[in-house]
Amino acid sequence: MKATVIVLPKASVLDPQGVAVKNAVHSLGLDTVTSIRVGKFLEIELSQPLDADGEKKLHAICHELLSNPVIEDYHLTISPA
Repeated sequence: MKATVIVLPKASVLDPQGVAVKNAVHSLGLDTVTSIRVGKFLEIELSQPLDADGEKKLHAICHELLSNPVIEDYHLTISPA
């Protein structure tokens, strides 16, 4: 099993790194880009399928450890390897 976690700043939070990347993209000639959000991508290998309790624990880990819930949102996807 494999879990992927994408962590991004909340839409209401200023993302200075995203603004800097957008400005760099514009300077390279691609002016149609209107916004870039920079975050984290985590890939987690699991030795066996998760039951409901294991999935709940993984959500808690995403919420408490892998993201800062005050300024970030996360999206968790679990799939076969």
